[in-house]
Amino acid sequence: MLLQEEAPASLGGGGCHDSTSGYPVLVSSFCRLMDKQSAWTKEEFLKAEKILLTEKTPLFESLINKLRENENLRNLLHCVLFDGKSIPYNADNDAIDIATMYGFVTDRNGQVAVFNRIFETRIYNWFLSEELTDNKFSGGEKSQFIHNGKLDMERVLERFVVNFDDVYGSEDNKSKEEVGRRLFLLYLRPIINGTGNYYIEPRIRNEHRINIVVDYAGEQHIIELKIWRGQQYHDDGEQQLSDYLDYHHLKKGYLLTFNFNQNKETGIKYVRFGDKELIETTV
Repeated sequence: MLLQEEAPASLGGGGCHDSTSGYPVLVSSFCRLMDKQSAWTKEEFLKAEKILLTEKTPLFESLINKLRENENLRNLLHCVLFDGKSIPYNADNDAIDIATMYGFVTDRNGQVAVFNRIFETRIYNWFLSEELTDNKFSGGEKSQFIHNGKLDMERVLERFVVNFDDVYGSEDNKSKEEVGRRLFLLYLRPIINGTGNYYIEPRIRNEHRINIVVDYAGEQHIIELKIWRGQQYHDDGEQQLSDYLDYHHLKKGYLLTFNFNQNKETGIKYVRFGDKELIETTV
């Protein structure tokens, strides 16, 4: 069983708590990794987080084994993470009860939520790795997306539009909506693997909208993924993305919209929104 103990609330200016929610084994791991760094800076913290997400430890082995063994548990977490479903927390539900007992999820404002960001990203990575072995939907040579050691997110989105249309353009709307977000993460992860990391912003996640934060070579990229729900919803999304960029002290953000209307216009356009540059992509 995974541990359920309490731990100090923060480490390194609160960054550790954002990632671990005070989970004792993870806090200790961060301390161990940070002690090897030259300074306790945000950049060094992100390096430690990336290492932790790839380490093979008894804690993570236990977590993944439980996923392999329990289909109901897998389905629950898949709905929460990939589909953005709002699932009311009910301790009498068998899958929720088991997930809580193992330390996977918690009751957050009456909804089922993965216990912390490290667990969440580790579970995302496991789900994606199971599909990557058979995935033919990829961007090709990784070097085309990396220039002078930096990630070219615009190029990532450009190629994603082309590949998505080639592979899924003839699919019905329902099936495309179900796979759209998962496919973007499948597309992105091999590109940033080894150098970068990503996580899903837990405060901005629902059936129609999630934010992905990508850390790569000391730079952050914010990509909002959303389903087209009309022009007003789109305009509201631009404001929400702008506000979120303010939170991260960034001036450029990316909006990836999955539009399943027959007369949609796909591609990339550049929008000036106040003092922000928004790169808006439609598939």
